[in-house]
Amino acid sequence: MSTPSPESVLSRLAAVIEQRRQNRPAGSYTVELLDGGPAMMSTRIIDEAYELITAGAEAEDDFPSRQAIIHEAADVVYHLMVFLTSHNVAWPDVERELNQRFGTGGLVEKAQRQPDSAS
Repeated sequence: MSTPSPESVLSRLAAVIEQRRQNRPAGSYTVELLDGGPAMMSTRIIDEAYELITAGAEAEDDFPSRQAIIHEAADVVYHLMVFLTSHNVAWPDVERELNQRFGTGGLVEKAQRQPDSAS
């Protein structure tokens, strides 16, 4: 069995999250997050990002924590995608934004933003 491409995994995940948003199955963690609203989702993203950073710090001293980094990064991506879905932002919208920035240095892109744009 071949490993799915990252794009297909993210597309499938986005589709499942959207399906959960629409169908609201009982016992779904995704539905629980959506029902918890922006504050709950924001807290979960912050918590997962902290766990990722912690795993990264531990990786400097402990090679096996590489798997912890992978695990925590997946958690961050999942929670981010639920957050985006709750705000009616589709993953392809994020990809389009990244594509527009491709080839432009981060400092240049940031300097080109309007003064009132988020950082």
